[in-house]
Amino acid sequence: MEPTAAQRAALDKITAEIAAAAGPALPGTLIVRAYACGKPNCRCRADPPRLHGPYAEWTRKIGGKTMTRRLTPRELAEYQPLFDSAKKLRALVNELQDLTLEIIEADSPPQAEPATGDLRSGKRGHSPLNLWAARQSQPIHPAHA
Repeated sequence: MEPTAAQRAALDKITAEIAAAAGPALPGTLIVRAYACGKPNCRCRADPPRLHGPYAEWTRKIGGKTMTRRLTPRELAEYQPLFDSAKKLRALVNELQDLTLEIIEADSPPQAEPATGDLRSGKRGHSPLNLWAARQSQPIHPAHA
């Protein structure tokens, strides 16, 4: 698994960008949206509707549960750089993973059948990286149990 000179340069560039971007970052998703309430005679039910909001909401997982928190305009202004930092780091890590897959796939021996599925998507195919997973899903013969 030896990267080419171009791949090594790309790895160095990505790792340098990750190091430069490292710092405070908030997990989750930030969305700004407007709502219609449940009151039948409210302005949000008119034609055309005038929705309530916009409201900034921060959604993330805490202990396996999805939690959503509404942010004030001051919190949104304060936290926005932290969301931007997390988004940049996720993009850089995805680039690094894609490049790593490219490096190890180039090092793998050619297969009789073309690989199917995307390794990062979790779809199983005939790629050398998925052979172990494919073997694990096969039923065990009673004589081997």
